[in-house]
Amino acid sequence: MSTSSDITRIGMAARYSEAAVFNGVVYLAGMVPERGDTDITGQTEDVLEQVRQRLEEAGSDKSRILRTQIYLADIADITAMNVVWDAWVVPGTAPPRATVQAALADPAYRIEIVVTAAVAA
Repeated sequence: MSTSSDITRIGMAARYSEAAVFNGVVYLAGMVPERGDTDITGQTEDVLEQVRQRLEEAGSDKSRILRTQIYLADIADITAMNVVWDAWVVPGTAPPRATVQAALADPAYRIEIVVTAAVAA
């Protein structure tokens, strides 16, 4: 049985952490846009850059993503989001992915992405 000391938390805040690493797997919190873009293209680029940074901090990278969940405020944005996603994903490593429409925490958010990845060996 593991204890909380086996878990590494990154980017701790009062309510959540940005990432947790356990047993060679990094679990990212839902990443939302930090920039003021209202356009889905800009927000997707912003969120994917945050994902890249958090994975790097945890000892992983985007080629090691095991699973991705994408939440869109409007599913009509999926085509524009996919253009950014397809350019970002490492060829030959596209992970299993779910994309759904959801009410997001802030009406300005067009996208939220949750990622699980393997830590580099």
